[in-house]
Amino acid sequence: MKHFQLLLLTAFTSFLFSSTLYSQKVINAVIPGDFADPTVISAGEDYFAVGTSSEWAPHFPVYKSSDLINWKQTGYVFERAPEWTSGSFWAPEYFFHNNIYFLYYTARRKKDNTSCIGVATSKYPDRGFVDHGVIIEYGKEAIDAFVFSDEGKQYITFKAYGLDKRPIEILGLRLSDDGLSTVGEPFSLLKDDLGIGIEGQSILKQGNEYYLFYSAGNCCGVECNYNVNVARAKTLKGPYEPYQKNPILSENSSWKCAGHGTFVKQPNGKTNYLYHAYNKITTVFGGRQGLLAELDWNNNSGWPILKEVSGPNSNPKIKMTFDDKQVDKRWQWDFRNSTPLITQGAGTINLSGTVKNGNQTGVVLTLRPASGAFEAITSVVNFNSALKGLAYYGDANAAMGIGVKDNQVQFWMVRDSVQTIISTSKISNGTPVELMLKVARNLTVTAYYKQGGKDWKELKSTNTITSSFLPQWDRSPRIGIHVNGARADKASFSFFEVNY
Repeated sequence: MKHFQLLLLTAFTSFLFSSTLYSQKVINAVIPGDFADPTVISAGEDYFAVGTSSEWAPHFPVYKSSDLINWKQTGYVFERAPEWTSGSFWAPEYFFHNNIYFLYYTARRKKDNTSCIGVATSKYPDRGFVDHGVIIEYGKEAIDAFVFSDEGKQYITFKAYGLDKRPIEILGLRLSDDGLSTVGEPFSLLKDDLGIGIEGQSILKQGNEYYLFYSAGNCCGVECNYNVNVARAKTLKGPYEPYQKNPILSENSSWKCAGHGTFVKQPNGKTNYLYHAYNKITTVFGGRQGLLAELDWNNNSGWPILKEVSGPNSNPKIKMTFDDKQVDKRWQWDFRNSTPLITQGAGTINLSGTVKNGNQTGVVLTLRPASGAFEAITSVVNFNSALKGLAYYGDANAAMGIGVKDNQVQFWMVRDSVQTIISTSKISNGTPVELMLKVARNLTVTAYYKQGGKDWKELKSTNTITSSFLPQWDRSPRIGIHVNGARADKASFSFFEVNY
């Protein structure tokens, strides 16, 4: 654990000293915050994208754009988890066929914890999806679906691993015409004979050749080394010849560990690639964010080029008030460890719920942060024996925050299943309490409160408090509002904001 924390601190500080060495232009994310393994599709005059949600609910966030640059979340593929699933909602894949939108996706199967590929359908790209269950189970794991049409037939490709005496490989299967089952035996497109890790494939046909784009390396965490490679073949089933100048998309001045994307064509003929990467400053604390590249074939080599395209030059800010009954679509929670109860209206959001045994943190409504350095502020407007306020949440046993409990404000931390109260201060009951959590770029965390229009007061600690232990393997920690207490003891908030 200490080694992991050191890596996190090093990742943050090294960029500050080395950034002046880069002369390239800054590349901004088009979908800031944790949005891994994106799939993209055009529908009418708009584009829609869906990304991995992992262990957060609701499942598979959906975004909409008119230009591939500016995106807004519209909802989720699943408000509730399909019955066969237990978690690990990864790597969705859009496909449109017979006037139906298909969403192929990875999830763990409840009965045996094996990752399988399921499928859901809808008349719309962003709502109304109905699940049809598992379509591919193969070996110990089948993940990362991609669908390709070739000569009037549809094929689904996927990453298979955990196979006895065989390397990781990308396999393909013929799809039935209704897209809900497979036909025949699988065929191999590419094997990982070098043991580098291959996944996240997409296929394009250019002229008479097939181009298999795939991600290689370690996808996730501080020590990731992900990048995008390409291979080509004369037929869909190969054999595929890797490009000698791989990778074709990797590190630049702002981002690292690029990979796992899909292509979409614009009306002007341009083809773009939506993929994910870690920001070099925020790394795992901002998560794998959505980026865009343009596909170019004009290099006289017969091989493609991917050119990074920058998103909006802005720092996203969040300011929520709660005047109507419609709960903001951006909220998510750790569905494995808690079930929230949410009501909203007349300027207040109320949070309560239940937690599973072993959850020392409580219920947290979270938002995807775009950075690991921010300040979050809220106002608690009710008093009871529950702890309620702000939480910076990695997992049920990796969290910290500041909250109000009875006539105290508490700076707290949960680590390795143990809750620690870092600092406390007495407050007056009956007057709303504003709370602030500040996370600096070096990962240090400080907590503040104020009441009755007075100045901010810091809840001081004898030790430096750091957020370095919060990130999980495949997802960033998240900031949000929090309650920990009896189900009857709700938490009420009048606003919530995050500034970067």
